Amino acid sequence: MRFLVPIMLVAMLSGCGWVYQVGNGGSSDYDISEAKIEVQDFEFTEQSGEPFGSTELQGQYWLASFIFTYCPTVCPTMTPNMSRLQAVMEDEGVDMSFVSFTVDPERDTSDHLYSYAENNGANHETWKFLTGYEFEEISEFALESFKVPVQQIEDSEDILHPTSFFLIDPDGTIIRKYDGLQTNQESIIDDLLKTIQ
Repeated sequence: MRFLVPIMLVAMLSGCGWVYQVGNGGSSDYDISEAKIEVQDFEFTEQSGEPFGSTELQGQYWLASFIFTYCPTVCPTMTPNMSRLQAVMEDEGVDMSFVSFTVDPERDTSDHLYSYAENNGANHETWKFLTGYEFEEISEFALESFKVPVQQIEDSEDILHPTSFFLIDPDGTIIRKYDGLQTNQESIIDDLLKTIQ
């Protein structure tokens, strides 16, 4: 039995979807504001090659995710889910931004992220795909600012990363955590509208 536990752990930690549970669309308590998790100041590079960071996000709500364009498992679900949320919030007249941090900055250049954003129907004005840092930097930033791990898998091109969407308030505090794989987004949309409007 003692040999079975390490094997199970390895199986659980293999692949970039290790920290997710597939959402079923049911309502849940998304509020994590009491944890008082504050996003540290940052300045990286967005998909147009321009600098972008916390200064540009001050005083507004924004939804954050961690993705990479070569992700073979969860990102092909997460990014379209974020795209749908952006479209709904725009239709509802909600003033907010969307930010996706790549966890594969070496391959995900600004130009590559621009094409990825285009392919996923992103509005470039309000959805920024960020790169321009070393892997160690984004790993440390994710852990310190979002309390989530980002980790390379040995002998693999896969990367462990969170599959949650994080809502940050105008003061830079994370107040909500949503399942980025939840295909029925009605409860997420309802919560966003109640929280922001």
